[in-house]
Amino acid sequence: MNDTNLSDLSLEWSKFLELLQAKGIDFGINLAIALAIYYIGKFFVGLLVRATGKFMQKQGVDKTLETFICNLVRTSLMIVIIIAAIGAVGIQTTSFIAIFGAAGLAVGLALQGSLSNFASGVLIVLFRPYRVGDYIEAAGIAGSVEKVQIMTTVLKTGDNKQIIVPNSQIMNSIITNYSVNDTRRIDMVIGVSYDDDLDKVRATLEALIADEARILQDPATLIAVAELADSSVNFFVRPWVKSGDFSSVKYDLTEAIKKRFDKEGISFPFPQQDVHLYNVNAD
Repeated sequence: MNDTNLSDLSLEWSKFLELLQAKGIDFGINLAIALAIYYIGKFFVGLLVRATGKFMQKQGVDKTLETFICNLVRTSLMIVIIIAAIGAVGIQTTSFIAIFGAAGLAVGLALQGSLSNFASGVLIVLFRPYRVGDYIEAAGIAGSVEKVQIMTTVLKTGDNKQIIVPNSQIMNSIITNYSVNDTRRIDMVIGVSYDDDLDKVRATLEALIADEARILQDPATLIAVAELADSSVNFFVRPWVKSGDFSSVKYDLTEAIKKRFDKEGISFPFPQQDVHLYNVNAD
């Protein structure tokens, strides 16, 4: 190998080292930028997550939902920051975005029912159509609310059975909340005989209403002749009570009406029919 070849080899090696040094410097700068993006982004994500948690606490959001939302926000933002940091190094991120998108679509399709229950749980916690302790009827089930969870609502029926109802079924049905208002109206239909004195019946019902201390004076109790039925004259009796006294007053008032009517000689007619017999000449 002559001196010319050595000189060319040395020149090529020198250019390679300069190129490697330049690439190394560029990579170092890009790496520093990527690390800065990661750590600064992580810091601001922490601030945002804490602010979100405090805001949800002030709004009285359920603790389970608060934790889930904060974790969801943190994970989503950290994925964005990591992709940005990788892009700053010089790595193409298009494939990463496509992978995350495909994975998200697959998970969404696989968990379609669960996501529907989760979304319904979020709406229940935010808009509060019912709270723990309320007696509700929804999705064909009635009971007291024991727990409001992210995916389900736990109800306890009157015969002490626990029923777990998916939140999506509740939100897709009509919700009747019997506890949301302080007062409720008891609707009773009292049938008496056509032979009974209606004024006496009305006076007896008014006396029974006046004797029941749990019945509210305002609104006033409605006592009215509602209909002339097939076998009876029907009175509507509609007193107002506190929501917590609804069942006990209804049961007690029903028993009191029966006893007082028996004492006053007011009858409860049985269903009856008039049968007409005709004699037909055999000829």
